[in-house]
Amino acid sequence: MTDSTAPTPEPVWVVLCTAPPDRAEHLAEALVQERVAACVNVLPGVRSFYHWQGKLERDDEQLLVIKTQPRLWSRLKETVRRLHPYEVPELIALPVAAVSGDYLHWLEDTLCSSD
Repeated sequence: MTDSTAPTPEPVWVVLCTAPPDRAEHLAEALVQERVAACVNVLPGVRSFYHWQGKLERDDEQLLVIKTQPRLWSRLKETVRRLHPYEVPELIALPVAAVSGDYLHWLEDTLCSSD
């Protein structure tokens, strides 16, 4: 297979989600196991500052970098909501402008085929 970089025929998203260190790997594993994410990177050492219920909060978290496709967004959200300990988990989807052909082929083969 020749690897080329081009606009993706089926969109690819990178989804950002923070989680407590004791839950991040479990969440990442479940997303991949359920095939709503092709790959999840778990990055340690994130310190988040935010307002919650009228107070300024500061938490040590881990950042999940989730690779998926828009067709799986609803299922991905359901999985996160089911397993995430936060009342309002962070879920931010960023569209990918281009991706290598080999990676795209692998990603599409890895993700579940039904919506």
